[in-house]
Amino acid sequence: MSFRKFAVFATGLLSAMGAYAAGDAAKGATIATTVCVACHAADGNSVMTANPKLAGQHAEYITKQLKNFKAGTRANPVMGPMANTLSDDDVANLSAYFSAQASKAGAAKSNGPGSEGEKIYKGGVAGKGVPACAACHGANGAGLPIQFPRLAGQHAEYTTNQLKAFRSGERANAPMMKTIAAKMSDQEIAAVADYVQGLK
Repeated sequence: MSFRKFAVFATGLLSAMGAYAAGDAAKGATIATTVCVACHAADGNSVMTANPKLAGQHAEYITKQLKNFKAGTRANPVMGPMANTLSDDDVANLSAYFSAQASKAGAAKSNGPGSEGEKIYKGGVAGKGVPACAACHGANGAGLPIQFPRLAGQHAEYTTNQLKAFRSGERANAPMMKTIAAKMSDQEIAAVADYVQGLK
């Protein structure tokens, strides 16, 4: 990459980061504890395993998903209508609030060290062209702000459902994940989702 291209990329990246930093977590808390609490818990650590943990998730990722729900590019019969009630400021404030909460650790049921889940997460499935999850989401599932979400501790049921939705095309707001999930079997999806649940 030339210096000029890098400078343009860096400027855009910093601009995007600045935009996300504008959220007011205190205002987001008010919305979270009155609207989001039923499905995601007040602090974003959902106890319903079909619903994602939002605590500790990157603000940029939460913002993107809420905007995708509003635009209909991520279809969901519950979140679509909910997101449509939120202003841009509400979205930024909620993102700031949930990203500031501490995520409660989960535990893998059977995919700990040396498991199939770990092997897929760290090394992918070479014979199918499935890349290592760690390449984008980090060795410990911390993700990368702006680009890739945090996965550590996420409910296995939720992760499984999302990978299957990507695979079927039901969820289409991340083309790279759609391509990857299309190559994975139910067993591979379940194994890696269980492993992710135990990451800290």
